[in-house]
Formats: sequence, C-alpha cells, structure tokens
Amino acid sequence: MATPAVVTDTHYTVVDKKKGRVRCNYCGKEISGSTRLKQHLGGIPPDVLPCLKVPENVKIQMKNNLMGITKADANTKFRESFKSSSLRKRKSSSNDPCKGNHVSSQPNCLSRKRKHYTNNDEMAQSLINPEQLNAHTVGKIEKQAEDKFFFENGIDFSVANSPTFQKMMHALVGRGSMLSKVPSCNDLKGWILQEELKASQEHVREVVHSWGSTGCSILLDGWIDGKGRHLINFVVDSPRGPIFMKSADVTDIIGDVVAMITLLSGVIEEVGVQNVVQVVSYTTLSSLSVVGKKLTEKYSTISWTVCAAHCIGLILDEIGMLDPWRGVLDKAKDITQFIYTHETVLKLMMKHTSGVELVSSRRIRSLTPFLTLERIESQKNNMKMMFSSLEWKTSALSSTVDGMHVSDLVTGVSSFWTEAGMLLKGSLPLIRALHLISGGDSKPQLGYIYETMDQVKETIKEEYEDVETEYQPFWTVIDGIWNNQLHSPIICCLHDNEIKDGLSLCIEGMVKDKGARDLILLQLKDYLVASGAFGEGVAIDQKTKLSPVKWWSLYGGHCPELQSFAMRILSQTCTGASKYGQKRSLSEQLHMNGRNPVEQKQLTGLTFVHHNLRLRNAVSVSNTDYKDIFLEEMDPVVI
Repeated sequence: MATPAVVTDTHYTVVDKKKGRVRCNYCGKEISGSTRLKQHLGGIPPDVLPCLKVPENVKIQMKNNLMGITKADANTKFRESFKSSSLRKRKSSSNDPCKGNHVSSQPNCLSRKRKHYTNNDEMAQSLINPEQLNAHTVGKIEKQAEDKFFFENGIDFSVANSPTFQKMMHALVGRGSMLSKVPSCNDLKGWILQEELKASQEHVREVVHSWGSTGCSILLDGWIDGKGRHLINFVVDSPRGPIFMKSADVTDIIGDVVAMITLLSGVIEEVGVQNVVQVVSYTTLSSLSVVGKKLTEKYSTISWTVCAAHCIGLILDEIGMLDPWRGVLDKAKDITQFIYTHETVLKLMMKHTSGVELVSSRRIRSLTPFLTLERIESQKNNMKMMFSSLEWKTSALSSTVDGMHVSDLVTGVSSFWTEAGMLLKGSLPLIRALHLISGGDSKPQLGYIYETMDQVKETIKEEYEDVETEYQPFWTVIDGIWNNQLHSPIICCLHDNEIKDGLSLCIEGMVKDKGARDLILLQLKDYLVASGAFGEGVAIDQKTKLSPVKWWSLYGGHCPELQSFAMRILSQTCTGASKYGQKRSLSEQLHMNGRNPVEQKQLTGLTFVHHNLRLRNAVSVSNTDYKDIFLEEMDPVVI
C-alpha cells in the first residue's frame, strides 16, 4: 500500500490533513490550524507558544499577515494547503433566555453540538485572494479576543444577551464586522467554553513538557475569603510561564499538619517530584512552617521557601511599629481619614492637587501606609496651600478639633514633614526591591534575591549618610526577617558569603544520584577557585553585567552538570503568585455548595480557563509599571 504524500511548505509540514495539524519546520512543534501556526511563527501570544528559531524576516511576515498588512508580492505569502477544521457555527437557541449568572447553566447549554463542515469554495477563493484570507484571519482573531474577554475577566455570561452590550459592540466595530455577531450566553457557557478549555489544556501541556529540563516552582496562593474560609490556589511557575493547576478549600485542615502534607504531596506527585525545585509558601504561619519542614523531609530534593514579597511586607510592618515611625504613619492616617471622610474637604484637596489622590491603596497591605505617606509628601506644597486658603479657613470644619489637628500637622510647626522624609529614606528602597523581585524588570528573581537585598541595605545606609544610629534599626529588622523567614538551602546557595556551604548543602539535598552529585561537587571546586573558563577575564567581567542564568549558559559549559544544576535553580522565582494579580472570585464560587454536577463541572472548567488566561496575559505584558502588576486598589476610606 502506497504511503500517503506529506504536504510540505517552506515554513511547515502537514502531518494530519484531516485534523488540520502541521509541524513547524523551524522548531518541530506540532500545531492545530493555520491561524495558530501563524501566531506561533509571528510570536503573537497568548494562544500558542512562540517559535524561538524562526528567522526574523519570516516572523515579521507572519505578524504582518495576521494583522492584515498586504504587500505587492502577496501571492507568495503563506497559503493553507489543508482543509479548514470545524468552522464555528454561532447560532444559539432563541427560546432560552439564559437568565442569571454563568454558574446556573442549563444542561442543554452544555450538550449543544457544533456542526463541522468544510467550505472548499471559500478555501479556494482565500488561496487566490490573500487579502480576503487576511480579513478572515483578522476577523477570527477579533472574535476570539471577544470570547476571551468574558473568560479572562469572569464576566457574567448573561451580559452577552444585554441589548446595551450588543449596541455597544455594534457601535464599536460596525455591523459588517464579525464582531457585530455577539455570541449568546448559551454559546459562551457551552461550546465556546469547551473550545477555550481545550486550548487552555493544550497550552498547559506545552508548558508541562518543559519542566523536565527547567524545573518548576509550586506557588501556594492562599487567602481567607469573606466567609472566613481558607482557600489556596495552586500555581506552577517555570521559565516557560505560570499555569493554574487547581484550587482547594483547606478550612478544615489548615491546622492539621498530616492532612496538609497529604494534600501537598498529591500536588507534588501530580506535577512530578523530579520536576519540582521548590514550594513557595504565601505565609509564615507556624502550622505551615511545620508542614514545610515535614514536606522537605519527605521529599529531600525539594526546598520549602516563603514568598520574598511577603517577607518584605513583614519588614515594612515591623518598621511601621518602631518609634518614631509609628507616630509618623499615624499622623498620615489622621490626614487622609479626615480629608476622605468629609466631601467638602476632599473636593478642596482634589482642587489643589489637580486631581491627585493622597491614598495609595494596594493589595499588599503592608505597602499602603508607606505609599500613602510618599503621596502626601509629594503634595506637600499643595497641601500647605490648601490648609492656608481662605476657602478652608472660612469652612465650618476648620474650627473642629480634628480640623485644627490636621491643619496644624500640615502648616504648623509640627515635625511631621521632617519625620516623613526621614522614614521614606529607609522605606522606599524596600518598596523598589519589591518591584524587582516581583518581576518588574522581567528577570528571573531567585538569582538576584541576595544581591537585591544587599543593595537595599547599602542604599538605606547612603540615604542616612552613614549615620549608624539612623540606618541600623532598618538593618536590624531586615536581617531578622531575612535570616529567620527566608533561610533555606536554595536561598543560601545564592549568597557569596554562604555559597560554599549553601550550594554544597543544596546539592546534597537536591541531587539524589550519587555519581551525578559527586561530579557536580567536583565541578563546584573549579567554580569556587575560578578555574578554567570561570577564571577567564571576560567571564569575570561579565559576571556582574549579565543575569546569573545568562552567565552560566555562556561560561559554564565546561562543567555541564554544575551548569545545568545552577541554571535550574537560578531560573526559578522567589515570590508567590501575588505578582500576577489573580482575581479570586471564581475560586471562591467554586467552593460554594448548592450546584448540581453539571454546573459544578462547568464552573471548574471556567475557573481553569479564567486563571490560565490571566496568567498568560500577565506574563505577555512588557514594560508594565510595577504598581499595576501585583497591587490592587482598595477603598481609601477603610485604610
């Protein structure tokens, strides 16, 4: 029997014509559909991982093709050579109002069948006319973006049936666009959700495939919701990006060490013991610290660490309790509470600050008082003008006890402004460090953790002009939290002063095979004495200029086992999932009772899609201000 011919192209090879699967000729990755292949080659997230080997000119060509940019030689562009797969049918039942939120779906919404067909005439025409193909592709991308908008933001699906929403979409894109055909509530919670679920699962499988070589970190994203329940989202982070794994309600077992170890062991086994480098906890709660100790005894190759961002939060909390800094923050709170409690004063403040808010409220609550103090200090002159204005002096509130107190803080002989400036000298370097280790500069953070904190201490010392009595209280707090809460083999091995003992201990614990371990320890001696390529001038010079991972990739090749081990550790994160700014409302809904099995399954799928879309988009955004990455606005009145 003759072997069927394999259709090839410059950029791809068709491996399954019926299913529409192709293989990238540059990296070998198999992909479903021509659009996803173009996204892969053009490096356009988030539906598929970008090709790392595609030539730059091809990358630009594919990106332009997707964006509808045509050139004179359009006929030489990428052409589909296989049949389209499962074109969408966007028809929904008109007699199903689909009222209520996205949780209370009806069974027929989930079991709706999609029609699959191939329009050969349409395909042939698109091959002849690349501009039409581009328009179709762009329209499809726009349509997918609309669907993802609902899933990513956790929006009630019934919004799709709202006449106002449909009018808005028509006004934005025009009735001739594909986007003017707004999906129904039933479509969103039915076949569209299932399609997005499959896409998310495929993305997760692609990321999971990389763990064997890069290793990964399990991030415990825990919180207490409004009902007093202890919930944890499990996020797995790696150089290929984070993925949401699952969510758990641990209210009944949070204090049960054995039960928590059983839960976490199940997660580790599911991820793969051989893949996990560390588990990053969200808290220093004593019960979880015991769990971490027991867990590392059970899995000697895995390290237990506490989120470095959480540790910096603890440092700021403790600094805020010191004299005289506690009094400074209390005075700042008096100012903001008075202004935000009285509407007339708030309007007057906004007038003088040109609309700049004084309260800077954030998800990491430890930052709030310090960022608010910084905001107040930046508006010092405007605040003085406000409380010196005739409008303030003639107001009824100016003669109240609280009004006179706040006015005196701002315009009087009070030491508030001097004390505020002194406190900010020591606290702002810590806030900048939080930005860095939370990925604000897109670097792998674990390799920078000790360097960053050393720089923080030196910056604080410089800010206080080397006056020991002024900088030492900050140093004492930093060292106390850092040494007690973040002291683990995987962290210690990164510090120059501890690298010999720390790295040796880390290798002893994390490398099971004795032969491999002995080889790595032998190569470690070369590194410590700067032997071979480690001692070359360029390697020494670049050590302070390149990222640790990049440096090892360039100059550690003559010690491949040590190189692989070092890069595996250095490419991990040192912070938890808070930097991704995950919304938790769907996870909270997931653990509420009262749904039938069909509804629960649907919500489980929706939660999986929702979190993974947000995680993919969080890492695809570059040059983002750190305040928007992991900090969330709160009600300023309750600060």
